Amino acid sequence: MRHAPFPDDLVTAQEAWTRTYEELARPRPTGVTDLRRRLIRLSVQVYFHPFWIRQAHPSASRGDLLHRVRAGQPDREETAA
Repeated sequence: MRHAPFPDDLVTAQEAWTRTYEELARPRPTGVTDLRRRLIRLSVQVYFHPFWIRQAHPSASRGDLLHRVRAGQPDREETAA
């Protein structure tokens, strides 16, 4: 079953969240406070994005978004030019 494509800003926020989390998980990261603040801000952007209101099963879609971003193949909405 294919889920609806994700909006670009949601995918971008999830990608930034993943990079920030990976930086924070490294041994002896620098700027820990800034990384934690960025992670919190990005968590809010991802978790409370208006896209989730439209979804019948948002938790499944969140997992799908995370999986696609980690795989490097996010499904994005096509925007008409």
